[in-house]
Amino acid sequence: MADWAFDSIFYHVYPLGLCGAPARNDFAAPPVERLEQLTGWLGHIRGLGCNALYLGPVFESTAHGYDTADFWHLDRRLGTDETLKRFVATSHAAGIRVVLDGVFNHVGRDFWAFRDVQANGQGSAYRDWFAGLRFDGRSPNGDPFTYEGWHGHFDLVKLNLANPAVREHLFGAVESWIRDFDIDGLRLDAADVVDLDFQRELAALCRRLKPDFWLFGEVVHGDYRRWANPQTLDSTTNYEAYKGLYSSLVDRNYFEIAYALNRQFGPAGVYAGLPLFNFVDNHDQDRVASHLGETRLLYPLYLMLFTMPGVPSIYYGSEWGLMGRRKHGDDSPVRPAIDLAAGPGLGAEPALADAIAKLAGIRTGSAALRRGTYRQLHVASEQFAFARELDGEAVVVILNSADAPIEVAVPAPRDGEWRDLLNGGTVGAAGGLLTTVVPAGWGRVLTASSERG
Repeated sequence: MADWAFDSIFYHVYPLGLCGAPARNDFAAPPVERLEQLTGWLGHIRGLGCNALYLGPVFESTAHGYDTADFWHLDRRLGTDETLKRFVATSHAAGIRVVLDGVFNHVGRDFWAFRDVQANGQGSAYRDWFAGLRFDGRSPNGDPFTYEGWHGHFDLVKLNLANPAVREHLFGAVESWIRDFDIDGLRLDAADVVDLDFQRELAALCRRLKPDFWLFGEVVHGDYRRWANPQTLDSTTNYEAYKGLYSSLVDRNYFEIAYALNRQFGPAGVYAGLPLFNFVDNHDQDRVASHLGETRLLYPLYLMLFTMPGVPSIYYGSEWGLMGRRKHGDDSPVRPAIDLAAGPGLGAEPALADAIAKLAGIRTGSAALRRGTYRQLHVASEQFAFARELDGEAVVVILNSADAPIEVAVPAPRDGEWRDLLNGGTVGAAGGLLTTVVPAGWGRVLTASSERG
């Protein structure tokens, strides 16, 4: 396992959107080095406290990046292979690891092998590269054959990952990404429908080439351990917690997220020890600020994200409270082009970025928050408290999403003075209770004072 993931804070970018690439690729056009724009973001990313960068799809594609045309080269709308090589090297020099999207379940209709099938029909050497490809009917796109599309989307042609030639082609591409671009990991798109034997073989290849390579998969439903285990991936997306993180605030019901976290990471937690990839929005979901109604709730939301077990991720622009909702299947409203200098003025809470940077610093300085156990201490409609502990370090997190301060008393792992890492000052614990007033729409992050070790 890539141990560094536990100590990481990710920044997630959808490059084709942020960099303002055309919506569709003109495969005859010369490359334009739009990816270079991201170099100017690296200082901001580090300033937020992030030390890892997850880039959405960057390889040659027809439109949105998940419709790959060529796995071996950077999308010309973003630049050349040298552009990506320079960007990864510059990111590494800034102390930022780089993880790319690995889209292996399907390709676009402009994928070269699919075009060969269109041109040569049953005589194509690549007819067995695609799942369910048959010549006894017509596709919805008018081809004289049928094939499987991802979730019925026939612009996304499902690959036959059981075909050794397909695996050889994809694994060769991955080897080139590691060798030529020096990437640090992959996020497997649609991992929940990608053949598990393929995932095991991919994992073995990546770890042989780079022992600390990190693999995590996009999984929405199911038992994450099916994908995240010593033979396959290191982690998955934590969709189970995703909705509860914001709906607990909207519905004034911390019991929702409390139940999920206890099931996942509590004393009998099914995912204890797994660095699940935690997020509150991403390129496929509405911006979380658009869900909340009251943008003041972004502050307790990110406080939870940075103190719960797992690996936190920030989606570009959301650090300023950027709004955005998908419309009738159109993802572009949540994948906008952003000029960094103008970014803070585009969001509803421009000061949120400073709060996130503070939370990131607290997390980075606490092994218990990064790697410790999880234990629920108190839950009410608008208040929630839990403890994170590791090797004698104890941290108590108390959240208050209400619009007024409130006094709460929660079980204390130990009596004595506790330092508030978030707001300063100390809080005393006596008789096994920590009693304190918690600020409105915020919280406290308490650790045993240095006098007590």
